[in-house]
Amino acid sequence: MTNKLILTLVLTLTSSLAFAAEHTVEMKNMGTDGMMVFEPAVINVAVGDTVNFEPTDSAHNSESVPGLTPKGSVTWKGEMSQKISVTIDKEGVYIYKCMPHSVLAMVGVIIAGKPTNLDEIKKSSKALTTTFATNNDRLNKYLSQVK
Repeated sequence: MTNKLILTLVLTLTSSLAFAAEHTVEMKNMGTDGMMVFEPAVINVAVGDTVNFEPTDSAHNSESVPGLTPKGSVTWKGEMSQKISVTIDKEGVYIYKCMPHSVLAMVGVIIAGKPTNLDEIKKSSKALTTTFATNNDRLNKYLSQVK
């Protein structure tokens, strides 16, 4: 009986890894939403999926915004002009930015599973949006797409 339980656990763990998907987000100087954007800017993923941030144009990075991710979730801070891959580990909404272009509202949203922390994110993101010199409504527009 113990061997069957162990086998079941091993198969469950390996099968969930086999179904994990990879997503690519490009860091761009110009995109469909204007200057200094991530594309796609809003993505839906499953917990366990990996998001690959690709520097399509140089002088960008991707980093999670402190306080704008699910409690206890993975955080990241990519190097300038370098690819970074992040495996999403908790359900909820994640906000990330390009540090040098945050003032231009170069931000993005990841929704992992259900957006369990959406109300908190909307409330807490107001501090970030006050730092934007342009595109002041960009993050709110992105958050309005979260269902």
